[in-house]
Amino acid sequence: MTRRRLWVVGTLIAVAIGLILFEGLGNATVYFKTADEAVRDRDSMGTRRFRIEGTVVAGSVQATGDGSRFRIENNGAVVPVVHHGDPPELFKPGIPVVLEGHWQGTTYDSDLIMVKHTEDYRAKHPTRVQDYPQGK
Repeated sequence: MTRRRLWVVGTLIAVAIGLILFEGLGNATVYFKTADEAVRDRDSMGTRRFRIEGTVVAGSVQATGDGSRFRIENNGAVVPVVHHGDPPELFKPGIPVVLEGHWQGTTYDSDLIMVKHTEDYRAKHPTRVQDYPQGK
């Protein structure tokens, strides 16, 4: 009888650890999609967090009370974005960005903006990106 109890308790502990790992790793994974991929997969993604990449559409940036509204585009797909918080200093129309957030209907609800530095930016502002790996 003691051996059976140990086996049951061991199994329950193993299942509990497996569930914790599965849930933790599932929440830690943030998918990355380009704007056109995200639009294509919107229905299957639900409200799961992911990163989306696109270029900020010229003339679309508007300040709001707690952030900004703008649009990004990639391969012909345009995504309306509501961002909560202050955008980085380098944020402006025409630059590539990676946003982190989730779909809220047909609008991307963002809370993190990462500006992608291009070779052109590095050439114009070498002191701002001294630690940026060369050749990438």
